[in-house]
Amino acid sequence: MKDNELSFDRSCHVLYSKPCKKQIQSKIALHYPEDERDAVWERVQRQYAEYLADWRTDLGGKKNFHNGAGGTYDCIALMTYYKVCQAVTSLAEIEEMESELFLPVFRLLSKFVDCNKPFFRKLMYQSFRNAEKQCGQWHDYEMLVAPFDKAQPIYYEFTVCPAAEFAKQHDLLEVMPALCNPDYTAMELIHARLIRTSTCANGCKCDYTICGDKDPYAKEHPEFRDEAGYRKNS
Repeated sequence: MKDNELSFDRSCHVLYSKPCKKQIQSKIALHYPEDERDAVWERVQRQYAEYLADWRTDLGGKKNFHNGAGGTYDCIALMTYYKVCQAVTSLAEIEEMESELFLPVFRLLSKFVDCNKPFFRKLMYQSFRNAEKQCGQWHDYEMLVAPFDKAQPIYYEFTVCPAAEFAKQHDLLEVMPALCNPDYTAMELIHARLIRTSTCANGCKCDYTICGDKDPYAKEHPEFRDEAGYRKNS
């Protein structure tokens, strides 16, 4: 089925990104014989459209930067793929797919950004403040950024996450670690460390404490994986 034949309200929703489509189709090709692949992909497409028919309509569509590659709608598409192809896929594969969607910009930044340096820490903080303003416009991710203190790690939190809301609504919370964990890798690529104790999927907020990878604060809060598969810190 062609993407433009999918029936959903495009005035408020967006289609999965082209990189997301490529990721899903490549995994379908990996797991299914050639004569089944088109049918499996169509099942994913139809399930995606069905999910959107019963999904909130206030996320800003194409105007909202959170709805681009690796963002909210791609997370929905990956959860759709997991739902349809659960017999052959895995959470490790979903985490790999989300990483390929979410991390390219951080791989580019890794060539020159070092969050141990005050200039880049302040620049990162300003980018979070800008994101906070945009979240305030759409009320998709309710975001709070703490005041900047050059002597302390950067801190912000989400108290609402639409991807987590969707997972709860459709009994797909088991997939959320795979979608949240790439945040850690993103920070590592720019010589930072993420310290997190909970997410909106397994707690009341998603907390981000960010310091340089040479900051002693990072060693004081070692990382581990919990029983659900979340990367988190003590």
